[in-house]
Amino acid sequence: MLEGDYIRRGAAEFVGTFALLFIACGGAAYARTPTDLALANGLAIGVMVVAVGFISGGFFNPAVTLGFLVTRRISPLLAVWYWIVQFGAAALAVLLVAWVLPPAPQNGAKLGVPALGTGITSGKGVVVEAVLTFFLVWVVFAAAVDLRGTAKQVGGLAIGFTIAMGVLMAYGITGAAMNPARAFGPQLVGDHWANWWVWYIGPFAGAVIAAALYELLYLRKPADAGDAPRS
Repeated sequence: MLEGDYIRRGAAEFVGTFALLFIACGGAAYARTPTDLALANGLAIGVMVVAVGFISGGFFNPAVTLGFLVTRRISPLLAVWYWIVQFGAAALAVLLVAWVLPPAPQNGAKLGVPALGTGITSGKGVVVEAVLTFFLVWVVFAAAVDLRGTAKQVGGLAIGFTIAMGVLMAYGITGAAMNPARAFGPQLVGDHWANWWVWYIGPFAGAVIAAALYELLYLRKPADAGDAPRS
């Protein structure tokens, strides 16, 4: 792969991740209901996947990147590059949100940092984030990777709906991040690190399980068991 490919792919991942964090964290300050946030998150991802998914894959999520890495659908070097871009874009997007927002809504929403709901332990939070990210990565593989899928041309729509579905279900439980970059940006800029591991262990675990299981069940034929998965 040429260096220029890394630059173009990285730029697409940067814009997509930046858009998600800017919309999600900015919207958290003024959203009246979880439905508003679900719509904002789902639209941001869906639109960006449709727009630039053909360039970079439209991951915008370090957990999705890990799922593609463990199934050997991207190289380790490209995965590391995506992680740098995704986490960097997240931090810069929230910095811009912090600069734009007045102090009152900014402090009230804590820049959109995900948090555990009342009575939810960190262990339960990890499980919820893992399950939601499992659904997300499962849909990514079914809609955007599996060539037999009927939703390949509108994969961004399916992926966006999955994000919205997760936020509707779990916003009050864990914040429904499903994305370590989504947690990292506001955690870093706002210095909010309570139970920070929930939004890294959960999504990474869910992504690995979903990617490996879909790959094993549907993308690898028995005759290919000893061969590397095809890109």
